[in-house]
Amino acid sequence: MSKELNGYYATVLDSVGDGVIVVSLEGLVTLMNPAAEEMTGRSRRQTLEVPFATAFSSEPLLVEMVARTAASGISRSDQDNVVLKSSGRLIPVNATTVPLMQPDGEAIGVILTLRDLTSIRELEAAVRQADRLSTLGTLAAGLAHEVKNPLGGIKGAAQLLERELDPDSELLEYPRVMIRETERIDRIIRQLLELASPKGPRYSPVNLHRVLGDIILLQREVASAREISIATGFDPSIPPIMADEAQLTQVFLNLIRNALEAMTEGGRLTVTSRVLADYQLGRTEGRNRMVAVEVADTGPGIVPENLPKVGTPFYSTKEGGTGLGLAICQKIVAEHRGMLKIDSQPGQGTRISVLLPLVQSPVKG
Repeated sequence: MSKELNGYYATVLDSVGDGVIVVSLEGLVTLMNPAAEEMTGRSRRQTLEVPFATAFSSEPLLVEMVARTAASGISRSDQDNVVLKSSGRLIPVNATTVPLMQPDGEAIGVILTLRDLTSIRELEAAVRQADRLSTLGTLAAGLAHEVKNPLGGIKGAAQLLERELDPDSELLEYPRVMIRETERIDRIIRQLLELASPKGPRYSPVNLHRVLGDIILLQREVASAREISIATGFDPSIPPIMADEAQLTQVFLNLIRNALEAMTEGGRLTVTSRVLADYQLGRTEGRNRMVAVEVADTGPGIVPENLPKVGTPFYSTKEGGTGLGLAICQKIVAEHRGMLKIDSQPGQGTRISVLLPLVQSPVKG
């Protein structure tokens, strides 16, 4: 094979998005592309001509797969059990080993491919959450309609009792408490109905940066009173996207308010936007250009065991919160064919990312 052809194949391999590692029959790493370096956290310089079992001693599943394929010549695959740790983050991967054959059929090594499943796992989690919200929404809609009528009667009776009591009566506080509590329940019911609402987005071109700028302008006084600084970093190349402006305003207003309320002792709110040029939403969809809007605070953060509960209706980290606000945000983002991601560490604050398709046609129907 010519030197030019070798260089061509090397360039192709380096451009592949999946990680590729070639191991000789002697067990030495003979080739490793940049994607594999990034996923495994190991450089080619450290790994080439080193025994695979030594270089990847912390990945016993991969070592076993390579060894079995080398011994038997049979391909193997595992997409459920392999998790790599790179740059402090865990990456679920689909690992596949196939024998490397010469044209005459002689086996000369093993090819290990690694496909990053992070976005697929995130999508699966989002789908599960959407299913839960859909079921809850259907139940909530029926319950809300049943509750509203007697609730209105209770409030009316309490208002009548309030008017009948003497202005100086010690009993006056009781109907007032009843009125306040019925109004609170009514607000929760309205949120439940909004969560169950079947209406979808009304699409039009939306300038995300104008929407975010208006919200931040209105929240600056609240931030200043709490001794919270606000920083923004918007990508000026992002064009208007097809979306429902009122619904996205509701999403970002809720996220920014939540972030401000989380910083009870001051801090810093950061709102940024950027383009994700190569994001895979699912197994069957191609890779898409997405806009990521991130709202980050320096609040107390969320402990890992509570993180999966965030966004579940009636679970809230705020005192007196219902958790319905974030659930509604997730519903709106999902209806825009996007995704809402939450990252948080105790003592390091919380970052919520809203991913939306950069190019989107209005949905008819």
